[in-house]
Amino acid sequence: MSDHAVLAPYDALVDYEKRSLEHVAGIPEQVDAPGSWRGIAFRLGSRQLVSSITEVNEILSYPELTFVPGTQPWLLGVANVRGNLVPVVDLLAYIEGEKSLRNARTRVLLVKQSGGSVGVVVDEIFGQRAFNDTHLIDSLQEPDERYAKFIPSFYDWNGTPYRVFSMSALVRARDFTQAAA
Repeated sequence: MSDHAVLAPYDALVDYEKRSLEHVAGIPEQVDAPGSWRGIAFRLGSRQLVSSITEVNEILSYPELTFVPGTQPWLLGVANVRGNLVPVVDLLAYIEGEKSLRNARTRVLLVKQSGGSVGVVVDEIFGQRAFNDTHLIDSLQEPDERYAKFIPSFYDWNGTPYRVFSMSALVRARDFTQAAA
């Protein structure tokens, strides 16, 4: 199925069910066991990333945005999320300098930062993942310097390496907090 295909409502539900069943969560004893780690898996460009479930407060559909003049091109605007104005950034544009292509699977991760929240645009959400210490890949390091400061480790999920993306490192990055052009 094409990433850009618009699905009929029923087909979208069937697709969501199929994709969620591919990633069945463990029983509660496994999820909360010592050495376990849970995160929200997502795609950014061609990279499979996962951020701690404690760093992502909410997953939103792409909201209506109000443009903010005089800002970096990766700051897309502000959204009204239940009465709160939330800046929304294109994560791919911030890191790589190229805009994300928006489609039906594009989502916004709501992340806490000092003084409020920020919306982070990602290409696709894969859902929640539960890892344990045996999934940790010690031998990998992020080769792309643009990503390295945000990726402290990797986990293996059924043969696919997931980069652990630190949202807390992102919101503390000096250039991220200075969105004025």
